[in-house]
Amino acid sequence: MASLAHGLDLTVDPVTLTRHLVDIESVSHDEGRIADAVEAALRTHPHLEVTRRGHTIVARTDLGRPERVVIAGHLDTVPVNDNLPSRLDEETGILHGCGTCDMKGGDAVLLHLAATLPEPVRDVTYVLYEAEEVEERYNGLKHLAEREPELLTADFAILMEPSNAGVEAGCQGTLRVEVTTTGERAHSARSWKGVNAIHAATDVLARLQAYEPRRPVIDGLEYHEGLNAVRIRGGVAGNVVPDECVVEVNYRFAPDRSTDEAVAFVTEFFAPYDVRLTDLAPGALPGLDRPAAAAFVEATGGQVAPKFGWTDVARFTSLGVPAVNYGPGDPLFAHKADEHVKISDIETCATTLRGWLTDGLA
Repeated sequence: MASLAHGLDLTVDPVTLTRHLVDIESVSHDEGRIADAVEAALRTHPHLEVTRRGHTIVARTDLGRPERVVIAGHLDTVPVNDNLPSRLDEETGILHGCGTCDMKGGDAVLLHLAATLPEPVRDVTYVLYEAEEVEERYNGLKHLAEREPELLTADFAILMEPSNAGVEAGCQGTLRVEVTTTGERAHSARSWKGVNAIHAATDVLARLQAYEPRRPVIDGLEYHEGLNAVRIRGGVAGNVVPDECVVEVNYRFAPDRSTDEAVAFVTEFFAPYDVRLTDLAPGALPGLDRPAAAAFVEATGGQVAPKFGWTDVARFTSLGVPAVNYGPGDPLFAHKADEHVKISDIETCATTLRGWLTDGLA
């Protein structure tokens, strides 16, 4: 591995750059060192206007192109799990290490393009942001969207979340609610003197068991909703009939449903039980009819899949910017001790994005 004593060189090949980024530990809330390195490296390229907010870096071209696109990735990782420094297995073509998949492989592609494409055919805003892997209130992209949305103005956005180097459009929304059943406490030796709230929850579970998910088709993509109990709690002692039981339910809803519609659906579904909302995030429509999005899909081979999980593409949708997920790595290996990324995924994403940003020009 080359020394980083003199800072990041963004012009090296994206695989090598991925290794350099991975070897700068950047667990959430501790992104200062990698943000410093990224900012310093970007500022050496005069075709970029660089802005820093906290540990979030924005670099923009300003060439007066008719279209502007955002390419974004987060700098933080989950805690290290005995998986640093990075390790390249040349025989299998796999790069191992914390953040290789989620999502420093994508960051490396983004940064390499930012440094080596001074005159793209589309103006580009490159965003490297902090605190994606922790509570939403810390999220650097959220802060930009709320405080300086003009920095994210664009016709189209690409979030370099791992997607096996394929396009996953939009994302489903998510909410969590607590559904509460009530009863009356009694000594379990005289249980007929009370009402068992846990037993009463069987109706809630039966409704979930009978639930038939919506599968709406949006922009030619079939989304698949889900409504599931994810936790249940109740009872106060081993000899007491419980007077309360709480079933926590997660609803993943297609992006054609607003947050208000999703909440209304769940509230009605469990009526007349008490339903308390504990978490809510909107989905993101694919927006594949936009010219920049259509051109990108064509550049990637025309194959698009729906995104069933929630990602930060929803933040772009809230600003009126259609967005897709497109990045190297299999998301099934994100956050794992054996986190890794295929070298071929990094190379595919870099080649495809370069072609799209140059329209095949030399």
